[in-house]
Amino acid sequence: MTQSFEVGPVAVGRGKLFLIGGPCVLESETHARTMAAAIHRITSDLGVPYIFKASYDKANRTSIRSYRGPGLVEGCRILAAIAKDTGLPVLTDVHTPEDCPRVSDALGEAELFLQIPAFLCRQTDLLIAAAETGRAINIKKGQFVAPSDMKHAVQKVRDSGNQRVSLCERGASFGYNNLVVDMRSLPIMREYAPVVFDGTHSVQTPSAGDGVSGGQPQFIPVLARAAVAAGVDGVFLEVHDNPAQAKSDGANALHLDNLKGVLEQLLAVHAAVSPR
Repeated sequence: MTQSFEVGPVAVGRGKLFLIGGPCVLESETHARTMAAAIHRITSDLGVPYIFKASYDKANRTSIRSYRGPGLVEGCRILAAIAKDTGLPVLTDVHTPEDCPRVSDALGEAELFLQIPAFLCRQTDLLIAAAETGRAINIKKGQFVAPSDMKHAVQKVRDSGNQRVSLCERGASFGYNNLVVDMRSLPIMREYAPVVFDGTHSVQTPSAGDGVSGGQPQFIPVLARAAVAAGVDGVFLEVHDNPAQAKSDGANALHLDNLKGVLEQLLAVHAAVSPR
C-alpha cells in the first residue's frame, strides 16, 4: 500500500499532484538559479508543489567525452544555496554508497530528495546507504526491471529504517535505442510506494545519437497526461530554456516555454480523475 511522506512543504502521495523539475545536470550556478526561479514562478501561479532537480554528476553518460557536471563539492554547494535562497526542496542523483552521506551532509538543513538512477535501482549497498541518511529517496525503475520487482528495492530502503521512499517510471527498453511506457506499471508500483512519472526520460532514445541519446519531446505531453490519468502522485520533467544547447539530455527535455501549458493540461486531467 502507498505510504505518504513529506519532502519539506511537498506532500508525496497525499492526492495533490506535484512537480520535480529542472535541468538534467548543473551547468552553472547562474543557469540553475535562473531555471529554479522560472519554474517556481510557474508552479506557484498554478498551485503546484515543486521540487527543483539537477544533478551534480551524471555518471552514466554515453560517451566519456560528455559533460558530467561540476562534481559533488561544487554541485552540492550550488544546490544548498538554491534551497536556502528559495525555500525549495532539491533533488539530485547519487551513484555510489560513499556519496550518500557526503551529499546529505553537504546539503545540511536543505530539504533533499536523493534519487537512485535507473541503472542502479538494484544496487543493495547504494539503497541502504541512501536510506541511512534519513533523506527521502526516489528510486527510478530500471529499463530492464519488471514493475512488480520494484517492491524489493522499496523493501531494501524500508528495512534499512527509512519509510520515505517513492518509485519513478521512466520507460522500459524496447529493442535497441528505444523505450516504451507500459501504463500498467504505474498502478502496480503504487501498491508499494508513491509513484512519480518521468515524462522526459520516457521519450528518450538511449544512445541513439553520435555518443549521446536522442529523444522525441513532442510526446512528453501525451505520455504525461496518460500517466496522470492512471493515477500517479507526481511528475518528473527535465526542463531547459534552450534544449538545443543543453549539456545533457537536451534532446528529450521540455522547453521552459511549454511548461505552463503542459502543467495546465495535467492539472485538468488530475482534477477529472481524482475522487470527489
